[in-house]
Amino acid sequence: MKRKFPVLIGSLVLAATLAGCGTSSRAPVSELGSGRSAGGPAGPGEYIVQRGDTLYKISRANNVSVSQLMSMNKLSSPSLEVGQRLRVSASASSSSAGTDSTVAGSATPTASGSTSATPASDATAVSWGWPVATTKIITQFSASTRGIDIEGKLGDPVSAAASGSVSYVGNGLRGLGNLILISHSNGFISAYAHNSKLLVKNGQKVSKGQKIAEIGQSDTASPRLHFEIRRRGKPVNPLSYLPRR
Repeated sequence: MKRKFPVLIGSLVLAATLAGCGTSSRAPVSELGSGRSAGGPAGPGEYIVQRGDTLYKISRANNVSVSQLMSMNKLSSPSLEVGQRLRVSASASSSSAGTDSTVAGSATPTASGSTSATPASDATAVSWGWPVATTKIITQFSASTRGIDIEGKLGDPVSAAASGSVSYVGNGLRGLGNLILISHSNGFISAYAHNSKLLVKNGQKVSKGQKIAEIGQSDTASPRLHFEIRRRGKPVNPLSYLPRR
């Protein structure tokens, strides 16, 4: 996502990073955090996010407010990613923006604040643990969020959700702040965004439960950890993998 989310995760393609293709300190093209365009030209009332775009810039160019853009595209965060398709007027099809037809592994939607979901069939392929001590979910998993936001306090410890190797550490993705990606076994990758402090390096081996960062507040309304799990490059609901609390 160019967009900040954008950007979420440049010059390395995030897809390559998420696939575990080595490590790099260069920011990968964003794919974390919100929906990508499924491809193709923009239709009537649509806009495809370009590198350097922000919701404010797009809203000014299309004479709509930032809040309207977020509402039309069901965005829970102002973060964007390069290639993301946005509705910029009511004439655009509601099914064409903010979603990605390639998203897989979605679990049954959970209620706001809920910390449980239907366990995934491969939930035990990796030994997962919660990345923070708190349990309040601010933002649930969806095709647009691609992860969950967990409430916390500034400076609270962020731990590796599973053992693995750090594949990215940096803040080159606007909207995600200080970001860490960890590659795990069986094609899984976990992402930790909005950190105030990063405590690991690229290529470093980490153990489940090891402190890797501290919670921060970057481009968010309150301190939190944005946490994602990718299975073979595709976002899955972390609550379907994390142990129930």
